[in-house]
Amino acid sequence: MGELTEKLKGNANEAIGETKESIGRATDNESLIVKGDAQEKKGEAQQFKGEVEGALGNDV
Repeated sequence: MGELTEKLKGNANEAIGETKESIGRATDNESLIVKGDAQEKKGEAQQFKGEVEGALGNDV
């Protein structure tokens, strides 16, 4: 996949993860907090992958 695709997927996963975390904190749902944090980390990794692909010249 290209740089732009990975960055967009990363942004989406970060946003969804942050939302899950917020809802989990508001409802005292530890499971949702953990799932949200994991999804946010996945998004960060996808963004990093997109940056690496961009640096290597794999732009979409």
